[in-house]
Amino acid sequence: MRIALTQINPIVGDIAGNAAKIIAAIQAAKAGGAELVLFSELALCGYPPEDLLLQGSFVHAAAEALAAIAAATSSIAAVVGLPRFVEAPTAEKMLANSAAVIANGTILGFHDKMLLPTYDVFDERRYFSPSAKPVRLWRLGGYNVGVTICEDIWHHSGAVTQTSYQRDPVGELAALHPDIVLNLSASPFHRGKGAVRRRVCQSAAQALGCPLFLCNQVGGNDGLLFDGRSLMMDSCGRLVVEARSFEEQQLFVDTEQQGAEEEQRVSEGDIADGSSAELFQALVLGLRDYLHKQGFARACLGLSGGIDSALVACIAKEALGKENVLGIAMPSRYSSAASGSDAAQLASNLGIGYKVISIESPFQAYLDLLGPHFFPLPADTSEENIQARIRGMIVMAFANKYGYIVATTGNKSEMALGYATLYGDMCGGVAVLGDLLKTEVYRVAGWINREKELIPYSTMTKAPSAELRFNQYDSDSLPPYDIVDAVIADYVEEGYTVEEIAVRRGFSMVLVHKLVQMIHRSEFKRRQAAPALRVTPKAFTLGRRFPIVQRWV
Repeated sequence: MRIALTQINPIVGDIAGNAAKIIAAIQAAKAGGAELVLFSELALCGYPPEDLLLQGSFVHAAAEALAAIAAATSSIAAVVGLPRFVEAPTAEKMLANSAAVIANGTILGFHDKMLLPTYDVFDERRYFSPSAKPVRLWRLGGYNVGVTICEDIWHHSGAVTQTSYQRDPVGELAALHPDIVLNLSASPFHRGKGAVRRRVCQSAAQALGCPLFLCNQVGGNDGLLFDGRSLMMDSCGRLVVEARSFEEQQLFVDTEQQGAEEEQRVSEGDIADGSSAELFQALVLGLRDYLHKQGFARACLGLSGGIDSALVACIAKEALGKENVLGIAMPSRYSSAASGSDAAQLASNLGIGYKVISIESPFQAYLDLLGPHFFPLPADTSEENIQARIRGMIVMAFANKYGYIVATTGNKSEMALGYATLYGDMCGGVAVLGDLLKTEVYRVAGWINREKELIPYSTMTKAPSAELRFNQYDSDSLPPYDIVDAVIADYVEEGYTVEEIAVRRGFSMVLVHKLVQMIHRSEFKRRQAAPALRVTPKAFTLGRRFPIVQRWV
């Protein structure tokens, strides 16, 4: 049987638009000779729909759209993800995360998701009831077909450690000896996720003893990014083919295809897991979708001459086009001439819009206004932060006047430790680097410069500084960023204790404890931050919930 794995980029809530995209893909699958077309989890409404699911009209609209999709399936079978109402006396919720099985214009029935993740970025039991029905096979194209939805295959592989499910859909299906198994996924991206997903699919295919076809969502929805990479594993758990990363694609595969003896990426020109190229492409996709899906076309940012704003400018130019990006340099008395020249050179290299607006006059006005009230206290971060807040006001004014979204330039290291100013450099609509550590910023910037110097060499090599006072450097109050980032990665992303980090890294307990305390004391700032594009297993804005007011050390 020829199967079309169709990874689409849905817009959450755009049921009519998503349905039109699904119907067009069904027609393309027919033209390509497919007998079955597979879509991703909740493809009809987009994932994650969150509290839209609590509106009955939203779920009813999905049901109406499904009828139109079914009418388009003459001479082909389709499996489409959607939410639907269920009536079961023992159900916790009246909704199911479901897959409609359709053939020749008829809805044959539904497979409801059995395992509902409620950890990390997932909160599915808030909305759905897990299926209590026994597994079954569907007769499609002369094959006995098993249907699963995302998490249904993850538990069996041991990849899920945050919860313990009472069912194993893979084991239950294996007992029925299916010919093939389909999986509809909305599996969010993070660094290294592709390799993990392949191992999960390999484990499932080997246990099932049959080919496994996974169709994954692609695109950015708020801070969550989806990488696509739909795939087929043969009955031995060998990768047969994998779709491209971070773009829509309809991939045609055949049930009789066999994988290579050594697992290898089949798609030509794709990007390696965990590489700087992968992170760059993920952030480009995330920024583009964040703007375009809201109806915005243009972004502006503060261009300081530093490494963070330089990387954001590169990402924005790639995502939106150089004509849709404006960099604004806002020098003060503390800004170095080198920073100004670096910002100008970067803007020229990228071909983006560029303006210079000095903040010296409004800064002095604030000093004059507040000076009598601050006297006789010495100058400190209060005066420093005034500069950042003036800059925040300027970029937001441009956003209001000209229809930009402001891209903030702070990185994960700064957000972790509170090295960001509320209502200043934190002003904006999206935190492009909010889940990228400072050391990773340098790595991705180095990758951008692999062929020619887009980011000025002096930007890459200068000591990091906010330039809010004379001769100020980040190293005045922080350890080197390789130490800072190691602690953040171990504590936030990996969950190690202070003691474990000190031992495994060879750092002093005092240092690690201080940095961890800074992480928790900055929670109130992160609650007010722009949404960050998630590229690591644990981002600050998604999947991590800590109280602001607490005394646990």
